[in-house]
Amino acid sequence: MPKKKESGGKQYSAQSITVLEGLEPVQKRPGMYIGSTGPRGLHHLIWEVVDNSIDEVMAGHATQVTIKMLPDSWIEVIDDGRGIPVDKHKEQQVSALELVMTKLHAGGKFGGENSGYKVSGGLHGVGVSVVNALSTQLEAEIHRDGKIWMQTYKKGIPQGNVKAIGTSKRTGTTIRFHPDDSIFETIEFTYETIINHLRQHSYLTGGVKINILDERKDGESIPYSFYFEGGVASFIQHLNAKREAKHTNIFYTKKPYEDVEVEVALQYTEEYHESVHCFTNNITNPDGGTHLAGFRSALTRSLNNYAREKGFLKEKDTNLTGEDTREGLTAVISVKIPEPQFEGQTKGKLGNPEARGAVDNIFAEAFSVYLEEHPKDAEAIIGKCLLSARARAAARAARDTVLRKGALEGLMLPGKLADCSSKKAENSELYIVEGDSAGGSAKQGRDRETQAILPLRGKILNVERARLDKLLSNNEVKNLIIALGTNIGEAFDISNLRYHKIIIMTDADVDGAHIRTLLLTLFFRYFPDLIRDGYVYIAMPPLFQVKVGKKMQYAYSDEERDAAIKSLTGGKEDVSVTIQRYKGLGEMNPDQLWNTTMDPKTRTMKRVSVEDAEVANETFDILMGSDVAPRKKFIQTHAKTVTNLDV
Repeated sequence: MPKKKESGGKQYSAQSITVLEGLEPVQKRPGMYIGSTGPRGLHHLIWEVVDNSIDEVMAGHATQVTIKMLPDSWIEVIDDGRGIPVDKHKEQQVSALELVMTKLHAGGKFGGENSGYKVSGGLHGVGVSVVNALSTQLEAEIHRDGKIWMQTYKKGIPQGNVKAIGTSKRTGTTIRFHPDDSIFETIEFTYETIINHLRQHSYLTGGVKINILDERKDGESIPYSFYFEGGVASFIQHLNAKREAKHTNIFYTKKPYEDVEVEVALQYTEEYHESVHCFTNNITNPDGGTHLAGFRSALTRSLNNYAREKGFLKEKDTNLTGEDTREGLTAVISVKIPEPQFEGQTKGKLGNPEARGAVDNIFAEAFSVYLEEHPKDAEAIIGKCLLSARARAAARAARDTVLRKGALEGLMLPGKLADCSSKKAENSELYIVEGDSAGGSAKQGRDRETQAILPLRGKILNVERARLDKLLSNNEVKNLIIALGTNIGEAFDISNLRYHKIIIMTDADVDGAHIRTLLLTLFFRYFPDLIRDGYVYIAMPPLFQVKVGKKMQYAYSDEERDAAIKSLTGGKEDVSVTIQRYKGLGEMNPDQLWNTTMDPKTRTMKRVSVEDAEVANETFDILMGSDVAPRKKFIQTHAKTVTNLDV
């Protein structure tokens, strides 16, 4: 494990801290700073604190970060870095620690040459001050200059000055915080979420050991420690652990280009889908950006050059397209850059133009050498790309035949579709319903102005195991694509979407759950933009109808059923209660279906989102892929957590 650099007193002091603005906006609109006040935003608090520690690692001043889940929803993050400066800031006349904790965008990352960091994951972020603002209490313990310094805050307000409370022979920062339960929907942290996120950090940061401990009262989880020598090449091994690799040797390169450090790894698999993960200064960029653009252009160019030179592509053959070269590709692109420019507060897309040139140059050169030095791997990769090209041509022919222009403009919609009369997509909803029986009830009970109904016959194709050409030969999938209006594959255009709410409405049984999973797989693999932009929903029909005399309530769980019985009977045991368990939507008459599941005023729906593409990708591989063993293990692992199972 590499040694830390010595503490840089002059380089990293109170004068390294630059103040931009105060904390009030965070408490008023927390969602703007952490994405949401749900579980995603809650866990983002941990990531902000950990990012500070990882910045110390990237600057060469720390080697270890420990995250502890403590009782009563407390979190503790410890590093062995230099420790946040505690001396008084010249301009602000308070300690640097207090500035970092109480001022938005105050930190050691904004001061140019006087900054404490060359590159930083948190540069465009919101920092530990936001964690402080959104916590009922936060304690900062600093080991620095031979002493232990402490300051406590409540809802972002210091409870006294920074004080020395003891002596210390080490350096580092410890942050303990308790999230504000009046702001967050839940303050229960999930061990698995923390592990998955921090495993990623370990792959992306060479020379760091990350420890995760569950010390809650009921914490029975085993401790985790991550340390990976192989960098993002190890990440590729992890991502492809449950996939069949197309070639043996993982491609890997790590080199600087001017001010940008580029690290890329890739391997092709037998899958039909692309899995590419982009990072800037260890921050994930789900929407890609300039580094992804540079990688893609270099990949397509390098493979075409090699295929031409070695005779895999003849003179009469057209070049491989970008889509051809990315089928089955698993890749990780990581850049370290001094001043990253992101589109939006969430850092979803990198905008630095220099990143494109850096990745293009470094990757193209190294990948061309890799292809020459590994001819068997190169042949397997080119073979995969050529097969993809042939399938793409077949898919285009199928699409041109099936999804004619007139159909996509709504002139030849599927006969089964009961369309709505509104032509405004923002007001229109498409219910995808299981079976003709439920479809009949839904068609009669719906609001014809805004709600369209598309019944599905049986289970649609499992697209996890099929290419686009096979997909387009499936009638149920074909009808859905025509109804959506967006087309599919390289011709996909979200601006032609005919409905801004696409609602999956299936029975509350095993078959219904299977159909729902098949549909979610289709959307995840071929229409990811619909999920990302929040257009896909899952309807929540009730499980029970509880009647006592003329009074009636619907219940969506066993707990709600019991509460309804208690409410309707007043707790009296001698009252006659009628409970109807709905096995399928077809058992409801049109009025019941409207009142419980389709009326916008009373219905309950879940919006589908993909918070972590890597975890989602892996889950779909397990549940819908061809390998049985991982699926069996998944079912055995999660069987005890199932709360509602029909057999």
